[in-house]
This record gives sequence, C-alpha cells and structure tokens, in this order.
Amino acid sequence: MARKPVPQKRQRKSKPVKKESYVKFSDKLTDSLEDISKMISEHKEMIDAIQETALELTTAIGTLNKITVKYAGIANDILDVLLPIIEKIPLIPDKLEALLIQLEKWTQKIIDNNEKTTKTITDVHSGLKSGDVSKIKAHSSDLRKVTRSLTAILPKN
Repeated sequence: MARKPVPQKRQRKSKPVKKESYVKFSDKLTDSLEDISKMISEHKEMIDAIQETALELTTAIGTLNKITVKYAGIANDILDVLLPIIEKIPLIPDKLEALLIQLEKWTQKIIDNNEKTTKTITDVHSGLKSGDVSKIKAHSSDLRKVTRSLTAILPKN
C-alpha cells in the first residue's frame, strides 16, 4: 500500500528576539580609564613636584636625624659621666639634677630610635625614588610611631 504524503505544516517565520539595550561594562571601564589617564596627564607636573619635594624632605629628615643622633650621643656620654658626680654633690639643686636625669632619658630615647628611624627614612626615600608605593605605604604607621616617640620628648607647655 502506498503511503499518502503527510501534509507539511506551514512554517511560521519567528520574530527576531528583541535585544534590550544596556551599557556595557567594557565601555564604562574604557571611559573611566580614559578619564583617569586624562586626569594624570593634566596633573603630571603637580604629581612630579610632590614626589620631588617628598624626596628632598626625606633627605633633609635623614640629615637632621644623623645630626640629632650625633649630638644626643655626645650629650648622653657627658651625662653618663656627670650624673654620678652631681648626685654626690649636695650643693646642686634637686631641680637641676632632675632636669639632667630627664635630659639623659631623652637623649637615650633618640639614640634607641635611631636604627628604626634610619630604616624608615631610607625605605621611604627608596620607595619614592623607585615609585614603589607598597614601600611607602608599609612605613606610614612606622612614621607615625617615630613621630609620637619623638613628640613625647618635647617639653609640655
């Protein structure tokens, strides 16, 4: 028996799926990066001047630290000899003796902080020179500690 042909259904044309419009992340990022690049270019001179100033400041602070430690060491050596003698002389006022004892503590604190201070200054200077932000960031808390330590030495007014 012969088969009858099966009538084919008429195919409907499907409507194209309507795409929703959206902002592509890549476009946003590209715009943002272009804005950042433009901003850096516009402020390049200022950024470079800040870096150069920071380099000079770390050099100056390093020099001041060397001078301070040198003279603190000399003063400390003198006080180490002088204090035992002064303690035995009853004519020396107690306030003067207390002041010299305090001065010896301050000079010792400066000397004790020298190694850490020198390392911090050297590392920050190196980070500024090489553009290594992580080196600079790593020492921001160290700089605060050094500042607090040295500020504690200042007389209270």
